[in-house]
Amino acid sequence: MINRDELVQIGQFRKPHGTQGEIAFSFSNDSFTTNKCSFLICEMDGIFVPFHIENYRLTSDSSAYVRLKTVDSDQKARILTNKEVFFPKKYMKKSVENDYFTYDYFIGFTLLDEKLGKIGAIVDVDTTTLNTLFIVEKGSEEILIPAVEDIIVRINENRKEIIVALPEGLLEE
Repeated sequence: MINRDELVQIGQFRKPHGTQGEIAFSFSNDSFTTNKCSFLICEMDGIFVPFHIENYRLTSDSSAYVRLKTVDSDQKARILTNKEVFFPKKYMKKSVENDYFTYDYFIGFTLLDEKLGKIGAIVDVDTTTLNTLFIVEKGSEEILIPAVEDIIVRINENRKEIIVALPEGLLEE
């Protein structure tokens, strides 16, 4: 069984393309094109299901048309429309610049401030704005913390912690 903490969201299926089961795929990380893993994962009825990639063709640096082995009609492809697409962390391509994965890699890490201590757990990453944001669960609320190198003091991958120096007043209400 595939667990959520073993995965990183890398994109989303859009809509079927043609009648043979090909589907448009928008992605934020092209690791699926550059390693030995031959499948993508979607959550179907609460279970993470692998779909083996038959082939794909890039249409831009962040989109492709993908054909999956068990999806051979537009009706089957339509079931995947707007589904989030995940990839196993163990197959993720590392970034050359900082030797870390994409920001989604940090989902599940605990965010700690040097002065304030534990802030909370990173539950998601928002890349829809100009600045990438960690979505941190603090008690019963979610707070947004900028995911910028300027405030990150260190990362402890073994303990799954990110230690930051938050700007003064960022967490004040």
